[in-house]
Amino acid sequence: MLKARLIVDRDFVLSDLDRRMFGAFVEHMGRCVYGGIYEPGHPTADEQGFRGDVLELTRELGPTIIRYPGGNFLSGYNWEDGVGPKEDRPVRRDLAWFSTETNQFGTNEFMDWSKKAGIEPMFGVNLGTKGPDEARQFLEYCNHAGGSTLSELRKTHGYEKPHDIKFWCLGNEMDGPWQICHKTAEEYGRAALETAKVMRWVDPTIQLAACGSSHRNMPTYGAWEYQVLEHCYDEVDFISLHTYFNNNADSTAEYFGVIELMDAFIKEVVAICDAVGAKRRSQKRIMLSFDEWNVWYKTHKIEHMRKPGWPEAPPLIEEVYNAEDALVVGGALIAMMNNADRVKTACLAQLVNVIGPIMTETGGAAWRQTIFHPFALASKFGHGRVMRTVVDSPSYIAKSFPEIPYLYATVVDNPADGTTTVFALNRSLSDPLEVEVELRGLGKNRALVGATEIHHSNLKAVNTKDAPNTVVPKENGDVVVDGETLRIKLKPASFNVITTKAVH
Repeated sequence: MLKARLIVDRDFVLSDLDRRMFGAFVEHMGRCVYGGIYEPGHPTADEQGFRGDVLELTRELGPTIIRYPGGNFLSGYNWEDGVGPKEDRPVRRDLAWFSTETNQFGTNEFMDWSKKAGIEPMFGVNLGTKGPDEARQFLEYCNHAGGSTLSELRKTHGYEKPHDIKFWCLGNEMDGPWQICHKTAEEYGRAALETAKVMRWVDPTIQLAACGSSHRNMPTYGAWEYQVLEHCYDEVDFISLHTYFNNNADSTAEYFGVIELMDAFIKEVVAICDAVGAKRRSQKRIMLSFDEWNVWYKTHKIEHMRKPGWPEAPPLIEEVYNAEDALVVGGALIAMMNNADRVKTACLAQLVNVIGPIMTETGGAAWRQTIFHPFALASKFGHGRVMRTVVDSPSYIAKSFPEIPYLYATVVDNPADGTTTVFALNRSLSDPLEVEVELRGLGKNRALVGATEIHHSNLKAVNTKDAPNTVVPKENGDVVVDGETLRIKLKPASFNVITTKAVH
């Protein structure tokens, strides 16, 4: 049996864990909005057309913040189209996804939905076809209390109180040639600076995220971040990162390497941000918003884009996730928690149907995909502070990353209730992993609160409408608590969450 050690000490804390790390993403793309969160006439729909079954699953999933309305869609979006009486809203052609947008769901509907879901909104402004003036007008409509034309317009739409949206993204993936009105780093950096300035003048309480690279393999990666921040460093709080994992090699051992690459991506962007800060002799530190991440590689083809018709809410990139995808998502969550000193917000993309943890049948059922479960566990138990960990584990060599430890883990301690949670991934495909965990100084007497594992003997197993519980969390009975020490047996290829509590 493989053996590993995991050590933490109460005096060595990495950072408080920002709850915004457990965010998600809703874009006007495919069936994420229409047929996903919004479907008037569905048997579970409420008076506003919000699907009750999706709301219930969203609350169970536990996202804390949701990015809206895009995505590539954002770069061609007129926010004015999605407010006011629905019968007066224009129907548009969406050039991002070659679809027809009816605008029956917009800003105010999203705000109503997010309140019912108990979620903080994260909004984006269009810096593709639009610019600073539209951005500050959109912000004024949403956040200004009253007395101006736009705030009074909001009131006529039935929203007397301002929405008070605190987190705003300055465009989306503006480094990408696929983006509507793609920009160079110089062009975008200047636009981001001027947009941030006027938005802060409208509401100085907001937080702003500038666009980083669309992924780590972009030819402009690194130079893009540096040049953009050279312009807007003093006016923004975050820079974004986007990444999508793939198993194109159809090798789970290689697939696990993407988790290490995500960690490297984070550390590289931190270094670039700090280089710009150092050049400016600035005490300010730019934080990271990993506001698009997920597994996505099985459904890249978007067939209707090659055909005429401009359909409404066509099924797009509806990835069906398997057990190994769930393990990678669990590992990605660990990677972000292990960088909690700089990753302060993150969004699993997307929420429903479109590469989503929740799947629906239009007019019918909704169910949990495999990746639903590690996210829900992380959100449920990810409270408190992330500890600095020392991991001693055997490893293996792969092409995707030179050395991959079998044990990948993080520890989150919650002084508020005395609980300490170990998140652990065993990346061995054949051997159980016996892990000795030392929780030094976190309470000499501890009791087991719960131990949960995600494991399936068939790594290609999926959840479907007819078999929605094929891959689900189960109890791990191989946990022994001995004072400050835990002895845990992890099944091969398993994601585990073990919580103990200090007792007196």
